[in-house]
Amino acid sequence: MSCSRERIAKLRAACAGAGIDAFYARNTSDIRWLTAFDGVLDEERAHALMVARHAVKMHTDSRYAEAARRAAHVAGGVVEIDDARTTHAKFAICEAGIAEEYRDDAAAEFVLGIEDELPLREYRALEQEVAEGAQAVALRETDGFVQRLRAVKDADEIARMREAQAVTDAAFAHIVTFVKPGMTEREVQIELDDFMRRNGAEGLAFPSIVATGANGASPHAIPGATRLEAGQCVVMDFGARAAGYCSDMTRTVFLGQPSARMRDAYEAICAANEQVEALLAPGITGKQAHELAEKVLAAHGLEGKMGHALGHGVGIDIHEEPTLSPRNDEPLVEGNVVTVEPGVYLPGEFGMRLEDFGVITADGFDVFTKSSHEMVIL
Repeated sequence: MSCSRERIAKLRAACAGAGIDAFYARNTSDIRWLTAFDGVLDEERAHALMVARHAVKMHTDSRYAEAARRAAHVAGGVVEIDDARTTHAKFAICEAGIAEEYRDDAAAEFVLGIEDELPLREYRALEQEVAEGAQAVALRETDGFVQRLRAVKDADEIARMREAQAVTDAAFAHIVTFVKPGMTEREVQIELDDFMRRNGAEGLAFPSIVATGANGASPHAIPGATRLEAGQCVVMDFGARAAGYCSDMTRTVFLGQPSARMRDAYEAICAANEQVEALLAPGITGKQAHELAEKVLAAHGLEGKMGHALGHGVGIDIHEEPTLSPRNDEPLVEGNVVTVEPGVYLPGEFGMRLEDFGVITADGFDVFTKSSHEMVIL
C-alpha cells in the first residue's frame, strides 16, 4: 500500500469516528502529507483537498496541475487532480454534493469537516456556497484533525528525517572548523546555511540561530552584527530540510576555556538532555519529560532558568505535535518524533542549549542526531 493510500485510510477512519462524511483540507502541509507528493507543493496556499469515502480530489491551478498529475501517478494514483478555473469553495461544495450520492443514509445532513485555521474569508465563501447549493451540507469545525494523524510518523517519514539530520550533522562538523573570534553572528549563520544548501539540503527547516554572549540568553535570538569574542559561548540552532522533511538540532560551543559557571551550566543541560532521552518511551507524557528536565536543572542550581517547553514534534513542519511541555498530559506513542532541547538562559551573561531529535520506538527513544554532547572548545 502506498504512503498516500495508508494516510488517507487513516483520515477516513478518523472521519468515520467523528461522524464526518468528507474532509476539506487547505493546510498545505496537511495536503502534502495526505497526497505524499514530492516536488509539487511550494509555500503558496494554492491547493485544496477533498477526502470523501469514494474519492480523493485535489483542486489546484495550471501552475501546478501537470506536476501534480505526475506526482499522483507516482504516489499510486489515489488522488485525482482538478484544475478547473473555479474557487476552492465551489469545488468543495460541488464535491460534497457528489459524495452525498454515495452515502448509505441519504436523508441525513451531509457533514463536511473543515480546519479551524481556515481564514474567515474562506469560511464565509463556503457558507455562501452551501446557502446557494441544492444539498444540505453542515460545516463541522475540527481542531488539529490531520495534525494529530501526522504526529505518528511512518517508516518513509523517518527515513527522510534521518536524511535531513545527516546534512545537519555534517554542517555542525563543518562550522566548528570555521568559527573564529572576530566573526559576526551573521557571518557564521550565512556559512552554516550555505553549507547545508550545498550539501544536500533543499532548503532550511527554519531561519538558523547563531547567538553569542548575552544574546544567547534569548532562545530565538536573530543573528546580527555582534562579534564573537574569546571567553564566550555561541549557541547555534539550525536544521536542514531534505526530501520534504525537517531536522532540528542545537549545539553550544566555547571560544577558549569556559568559566566555571559556564561549565556547570553545560554539565546541567547535558544531564537534563541525556536523562530525558533515557526516559522517553511509549506511555511517558510530554509533561513528565519536561518536568524531569526541570528537576535536573534545579538540582544543578538552575531552577527556573529554562523558561520554554522542553521539546516539540518535527516532520514536514518544524513545529508539530506532540510537545514535551508541562501542558501535555497525553502519553507518547511509537512513531512520535520529538526534540529534546533543555536550555539555560542567564540575562546579561550567556545562554546555552543542547538539542537532539529522534523517534519514540517500542522500547525507548532512537536519536537521529549523531553530533556528540562533548564540550567543544575552539
